[in-house]
Amino acid sequence: MEIAPPPADESQRLNVLRSLRLLDTQPEPAFDAVVRLAGQQMRCPIGLVSLIDADRQWFKAALGLDVPETPRDVAFCSHAILQDEVFVVEDATQDARFADNPLVTGAPDIRFYAGAPLTVGGHKLGTLCVIDRVARQIGEAERAVLQELALVTSTLMEARLREQRLLERLLLDAESRGGRLAEGQAGAGPRLRATVFNAVSARMAVLDRHGGILETNAAWQRFAAADATPAVRDSSARTTSTCSARSAIWRRLPRPPRAAAWPR
Repeated sequence: MEIAPPPADESQRLNVLRSLRLLDTQPEPAFDAVVRLAGQQMRCPIGLVSLIDADRQWFKAALGLDVPETPRDVAFCSHAILQDEVFVVEDATQDARFADNPLVTGAPDIRFYAGAPLTVGGHKLGTLCVIDRVARQIGEAERAVLQELALVTSTLMEARLREQRLLERLLLDAESRGGRLAEGQAGAGPRLRATVFNAVSARMAVLDRHGGILETNAAWQRFAAADATPAVRDSSARTTSTCSARSAIWRRLPRPPRAAAWPR
């Protein structure tokens, strides 16, 4: 089995990947829709949005596969992110790079693989890929379909990255202004912080050190109101990609008034 080397921009690539705050988040309808469409258009039972982390590939969306991740060393997608175009393996059992790969010799019994790189911030973070358990070939039209769907997926991620970077700037600005205004305008810092917190479209929560929820933003509350089931409430600490990463920052800022933090 051939293990793919890391890309030349590995350090920067991983920084962008972490900035996205997508790893280990809950499924999202937009990404799920893309993999369903990819599977239908390519006539494959398995479709994935795969993100290549430092030592694993993690699936943001998965069709026809139950596992959430695999080791990076065995990932076909680790090879795909080294390419600029769609990476195709027509029959893995006949390809020296993959013939003895455990994903070929065992479940999910990969024979055919096609993966288009997902480029975000100028770096290939993973792939949109499809997999079949029988060897096959694809033409240029099918390659183009997969490439177009990968572009859609990359665009979704680019939008997420822009939002995360804007959020970080707003948080720093809120923290700075809160400190400067604290003496002259009582409550100005907390009001600014609450405005930023509730303006973000991503679901966010402030956690304590034990993972308990101290506070949620408006987007989280809209989500909870739409589906206020025990399962949603019990899994809420894992629902947002930003809560744990941001909690330390939120704790440094003045707490907002309760009415602002819990909009009705």
